[in-house]
Amino acid sequence: MLPLSGHKTLRAQLLEALASDRLPQVILLTGLSGVGKERLALWLAQRMVCSGPAGEPCGMCGGCQKVLGLAHPDVHWLTPVPRPKAGDADKQVEEVAELLESAMAERRAAPLWSAPDGMAIHGVASARLVQRRASLTASEGGWRVFIIGHAERLVPQESSPEAANALLKLLEEPPPRSLFVLTTAEAGSLLPTIRSRAVPIRVGRLTDDEVGEFVRGHGSPMVSDETVRAAGGSIGSALRATGNGRSVGVAAAREYLDVIARGQADGAERSLRQGPWQARGDFTALLDGLAKVLSDDARAALVAGGASDEAKAKLAAVDRVMAAREQAQGNVNPQLLLAVLTDDLIRLQAA
Repeated sequence: MLPLSGHKTLRAQLLEALASDRLPQVILLTGLSGVGKERLALWLAQRMVCSGPAGEPCGMCGGCQKVLGLAHPDVHWLTPVPRPKAGDADKQVEEVAELLESAMAERRAAPLWSAPDGMAIHGVASARLVQRRASLTASEGGWRVFIIGHAERLVPQESSPEAANALLKLLEEPPPRSLFVLTTAEAGSLLPTIRSRAVPIRVGRLTDDEVGEFVRGHGSPMVSDETVRAAGGSIGSALRATGNGRSVGVAAAREYLDVIARGQADGAERSLRQGPWQARGDFTALLDGLAKVLSDDARAALVAGGASDEAKAKLAAVDRVMAAREQAQGNVNPQLLLAVLTDDLIRLQAA
């Protein structure tokens, strides 16, 4: 795992709170996307299991090494994952556990990780997995740390209220010697019931020097000062600007929109080229890119002409894409879903 950059004042405050036994058991790290909230959570987890002297994690003991290798049995890092396909509840939990292990394997191999797929969530099965792991005794007899990245993707559990209630109770009354760290760049999108149970901690922007040092050392040695400044204190933004990190699919979205502008036949042909069960990868990127491109176009149309027909059509198109994203979280064939979306967008375009 790559080192945590910056946030020295906040790190000192967290260490002081830990040393004086004032660190809350449920904290919410908020801040700009790409400033290192999840790396900070992992750094804190490292400190919790470190057997070295007080202060910064030693980085050398067995506990530190396991966290750095994303392999500590008492540090559970949950990232959003696709909705499981299994019908049985227990098998869904097992599927989520496998998806999380796959995500950790990818991050071990490529430590410059990027944002999860746009349709990935923390769903019912993820909630059950947290409950199960929280009920177990710590494997190494110390603290257990649960990191929930992109916590705004914790979805309401209408189909399983008992799972939601158990998760809320877990956050309200955490087991002894357990720490829950939630992270989000969209605190306003977090479920109010979750937000009310966590102590918010603001993670500030990095300095240009810190961003530049990280990107030049681990991503793009020749990155310009202008690119670093434009990142606004976010390593993630700088990496995306230099081609390191996942594309949001804007290029794919504009290419798709150009194709369907040529009419029904070309749109149908493009839909058929979509992989039939490609719930991740380019299909996710395409939907995310469409949401961004169409939202930007709608905003521009509103600025240019107020409540014009073009602006209304763009806004309606955004609604169609967002509905498709919601449907894609279930077991819907992406090829068929894209075909329906294509027909809808072509009709809106012609209106």
